[in-house]
Parts: sequence; C-alpha cells; structure tokens
Amino acid sequence: MPAAHASGPSIAEPPAINLARHAVLALDLGTTTGWALRSQDGGITSGTVTFRPSRFEGGGMRYLRFRSWLGELAALAGGLTRIAFEEVRSHAGTDAAHLYGGFLAHLSAWCEEHDVPYEGVPVGTIKRYATGKGNADKAKMIAAIQARGFRPADDNEADAIALLLWATEPTGGRA
Repeated sequence: MPAAHASGPSIAEPPAINLARHAVLALDLGTTTGWALRSQDGGITSGTVTFRPSRFEGGGMRYLRFRSWLGELAALAGGLTRIAFEEVRSHAGTDAAHLYGGFLAHLSAWCEEHDVPYEGVPVGTIKRYATGKGNADKAKMIAAIQARGFRPADDNEADAIALLLWATEPTGGRA
C-alpha cells in the first residue's frame, strides 16, 4: 500500500504533567502499619492497616497482603513517586525485629520492582521534627500531629503523618 494512502492511529498530545506535586507515601512499618499519603492534588489521607495473619494462615501471608496493599494504594494514587519509611534501629524484642525486617525486605523489593525511590528516616529525626524532642513519647507525638489539624487514630498513624510532613513540607526536612 502506498504511504500516501496509509492511515494510522491519530496522534494526540501527551497529557500535561504537573511536576509541582507528586504522590508520596510515608509508612510506619509493623503488624499494624501507620500510613500517610500525599496525593497528586496535595491532599493528605492517612490511617492504619493491620497485617496480622489469621489462625489458619502461615506467617508469610502478612507480607503477601502487605505487597498487595502497596500495589492497590499505588494504583489508587495514580502511581507513587517516593516512599519514606520510619527506620527503626532498636526493637523491643526479637519477634518485633524479625517482623520489621520482613516488612522492610518486602517494601524495598516492591520499590525496586516498581522503580519507586524509597528512604528510611530515623525515628529520632521524625520525633524531633514533630515535637522538637528526639525522644518524645507516643502521647507527645499524637498531640503534636493533632496540633497540626490531623486526628490520628493511634501513634502509628501519627508517626506516619509526621514522617510525611517531614518528607514533603518545604519547611520540613525534605521538600
């Protein structure tokens, strides 16, 4: 067929991309994971999700559900451009350390697989940003986040919100 008579799909202009806002997710990893998401429109949504296995599941199911949840959240957000997570260096016990390590392994693998940059932020940095004190207790963290107009359900959600603000506010730790 001569090129003059060929037809192909119409070429449309690519959609405009607003580079001022990116979807950023902040996580306080654990069996009860606190999360906070700044969407592309700048709105912040937060909550907690529990990955405790039922009595009929193996221990690995929590991690499979965690990976699935990350994928769903990324899809609902229209993609994630960055994930910040609370980097814990000391745990109350061996089980807590093992669980955290499992969540961190699956988070980092998911991020690598989906080309999403990820960053661990020390607990003291988050607490210092939110309260002015690097060793603030749970109640002070919740109060500091409430003072900013949020209503966290627990300390996990409060930590995630504080981390998100640290990671995204121009006057915070990162812009």
